Amino acid sequence: MNPLFDYIVKPNGDRYNNSKKVGDKELILNTEIFNHQYVNREAIVTSIPVYNPNKLMVGDIVLLHHNVFRRWHNVKGVEKNSRGFLKEGEHLVQQDQVFMYKRNGEWFCLPGYTFLKPLKSKDKFSVNNEVPLVGVVKYSDGSFLPTQLVGFSPGDEYEFVVDGERLYRVMNKYINIEYEYKGNEEEYNPSWAQSG
Repeated sequence: MNPLFDYIVKPNGDRYNNSKKVGDKELILNTEIFNHQYVNREAIVTSIPVYNPNKLMVGDIVLLHHNVFRRWHNVKGVEKNSRGFLKEGEHLVQQDQVFMYKRNGEWFCLPGYTFLKPLKSKDKFSVNNEVPLVGVVKYSDGSFLPTQLVGFSPGDEYEFVVDGERLYRVMNKYINIEYEYKGNEEEYNPSWAQSG
């Protein structure tokens, strides 16, 4: 029996992405369960709901909100699972917690979302490696064209690593300006995002 509104997913890998392979050794990057940056945000759809406006299919890989697989401590210090936890390897996911899906090797944004590549800063006096609040469209729901240069509101970007590339997920309603793309803009992808 399928759920009415929620997807059932399993993590694509472990619940946390807190280790990297360095040579023949494994380096643990983080041991905290509450740090959202190390929570796995990639999942595989195992069951679709009766109401499925996004037309996701069983087997699709999806990018999710960081709280889906996250564990936390309650006020008494007891470790708990997220709201959607069913059993190990099965989580309920609300439709607004899914941002993008991969089918047949190609990524597609769900309505209302765009993923942007940050640009490398050319300001030699800045301590920032990237240009703030500007990005090149990598994936979109059709509202923007790939390689379109856009600006967005501060605090509305969320970092994801998609196929070894660091991207920002921005809701379309917070993309508020289109710049002229000159072609000499250099995209910024730090080395840590590329390592497997």
